[in-house]
Amino acid sequence: MAARRKAIRLALAAALALVSLSGCTGAEPREPVPLGLMGTIPIYWGEAPELGDLLDGGATRHWARAQLERDYALRPVDYLDDASLAGLDFLLLAQPRALSAEENVALDAWVRSGGRLLLFADPLMTGRSAFAIGDRRRPQDVILLSPILGHWGLELQFVDDQPTGPRVVRDGGLALPVDLPGRFAPGAGEGGCVLSADAVLARCALGKGRATILADAALLDLHDPDPLAGPALARLEQIAFGESGEIAGR
Repeated sequence: MAARRKAIRLALAAALALVSLSGCTGAEPREPVPLGLMGTIPIYWGEAPELGDLLDGGATRHWARAQLERDYALRPVDYLDDASLAGLDFLLLAQPRALSAEENVALDAWVRSGGRLLLFADPLMTGRSAFAIGDRRRPQDVILLSPILGHWGLELQFVDDQPTGPRVVRDGGLALPVDLPGRFAPGAGEGGCVLSADAVLARCALGKGRATILADAALLDLHDPDPLAGPALARLEQIAFGESGEIAGR
């Protein structure tokens, strides 16, 4: 009888171990965290010549959408105001259009109240697009965010005498693929920003929140993504939306 009880206990222990390894603990699955998404880089909808192609699934899907949706419930945003930002703790702006004065105010207030922002602000886009320059469906070639960047104490510069073609800039455990990136310099506004990765990356503590800003968007190229693009985006997500905001290896 004792041997039988021992065998039963061992079988139960093995079953519990299998449940633990498979992740089937009986707990309710965690709801994805909402992530606001706005920008001219077509991460959410993909790239398509006609609206019908977007609706029937004929668009060229952006690789970053699937990666982001592993951890977040993407919420497309067209206009930044109190209503669109309500309920969001995290926001990704991917080469956004020029913001209105009201949008700048709303974005600044949202960050300072505790929001976490990841912003790609490329002074000269290099990624390939199916649409010609001037076509509104094309990602915006030149970023126009000087008012909000200046308010946060940053000046975005384009560097003429830099290597042409793709390269990698690093900071600790972070490797960022870039192509003709901009460079941040301290501006006349508020301070609180730390520059790294050859001044391509700025991390700004603003009130209760923070903004992580990259002066390039090459890692979000749709058609020819760099092999480091996925890992770099994942690391930037950790820096922008994680608790510490620190770069691994520091």
